Amino acid sequence: MTEAWSPDSWKQAEARHLPAYEDQEALAAAEEALASHPPLVFAGEARALKEDLAEVAAGRAFLLQGGDCAESFAEFHPNNIRDTFRVLLQMAVVLTFASKRPVVKVGRMAGQFAKPRSAPTETQDGVTLASYFGDNINGIGFDAASRVPDPQRMVRACSQAAATLNLLRAFAGGGYANLRQVHRWTLDFMGRSPWADRFSDVADRIGEALDFMEACGVDPETVPQLQRTSFYTSHEALLLPYEQALTRQDSLTGDWYDTSAHMLWIGDRTRFEGSAHVEFARGIGNPLGMKCGPSLEPDAMLRLLDTLNPDREAGRITLIARFGHDKVEAGLPPLVRAVQREGHPVVWSCDPMHGNVVKSDSGYKTRPFDRILREARDFFAVHRAEGTHPGGIHVEMTGQDVTECVGGAVAITDEALGDRYHTHCDPRLNAAQSLELAFLLAEMLNEEAAERRAAA
Repeated sequence: MTEAWSPDSWKQAEARHLPAYEDQEALAAAEEALASHPPLVFAGEARALKEDLAEVAAGRAFLLQGGDCAESFAEFHPNNIRDTFRVLLQMAVVLTFASKRPVVKVGRMAGQFAKPRSAPTETQDGVTLASYFGDNINGIGFDAASRVPDPQRMVRACSQAAATLNLLRAFAGGGYANLRQVHRWTLDFMGRSPWADRFSDVADRIGEALDFMEACGVDPETVPQLQRTSFYTSHEALLLPYEQALTRQDSLTGDWYDTSAHMLWIGDRTRFEGSAHVEFARGIGNPLGMKCGPSLEPDAMLRLLDTLNPDREAGRITLIARFGHDKVEAGLPPLVRAVQREGHPVVWSCDPMHGNVVKSDSGYKTRPFDRILREARDFFAVHRAEGTHPGGIHVEMTGQDVTECVGGAVAITDEALGDRYHTHCDPRLNAAQSLELAFLLAEMLNEEAAERRAAA
């Protein structure tokens, strides 16, 4: 890595999974337009998230990070944003009520467009075209014109992210997140899920607690923490021209922040040493995530941590483990022990999605719910064995009534995958499966807390 950092110093490093724009003048024009765009988030908000994540790293809170696999222009609708937000609120309430810990809520929203792909091209019926890399790069339609990277798509994505953030802020601070509304968060189509009944029980108990507070003279309507919630956004910092154009110097501290989101992460394919993505990320003040999979050696991870967080600032780094349901017990402990040995204050989060994609008999990519659950259970078990804190969960989910992941209490079958398979990239948990996962995670958190009390 170069010693001196600037928003464009990544251009001197090795950049993988970036599109090759044919029209450089059009790229420069798009970058100039983005550079003049108001920031989507503010440095103070990113610092607030870092403080919240420091609490997670210390074992006093839990991180819930979830949202779309890849946002799209076609599915951009206020109802879709609202419904995903509602499910995240439900999951957070379940986790908070059961574990008695604050939950830090971070959406994969308002910027999660670009996706790295296994191959630069794909072939259908003998025709080979560029792969689809996300709506902020090219189109999903399988024709030559759609697959040409178009810089103006970055500008459109930024406008969509701004509108999404505007709505999320209104929901989080304008009364929608009021705990008095907790019964109204359940989506209509979830009535057939047994977990909806359990959530209704939780909502009843929360309502009783609020009534008790009011009877004691504490008006819940005047308590800010019950009226609104903090909600942050995140995405993979993959499309570096976009990220650079939205990077600004904070007027209060002089530090640089990527104002495209509160939190950015580096993916499994771009977190190698000498990476342009690592070079870019090391200079911004935002909280950072880094995906950790079977290919990551402990020594390489420690060198990356030293590069990204040389001051060992709590809340700066979230390590997102994504091994696959059958590789956690072998792959995760060496990484956890290395971090413990070197004293890096990280948040450990579990991504049980990306290592568990399979092709179903019906031809659809899917993720079996039982594999997702097993990876989460093994993640918690490893941390219990190592005496460390399982700090969070990172899931691809939606508030829509989709049929993309098989299994769960709603028992989506292989044959039913085609009913409502809408994802632009990878399969997502639907609302009922997401809520089920939250209840099961709450049980794991309680088991962990009981073991710690017994040990103490």
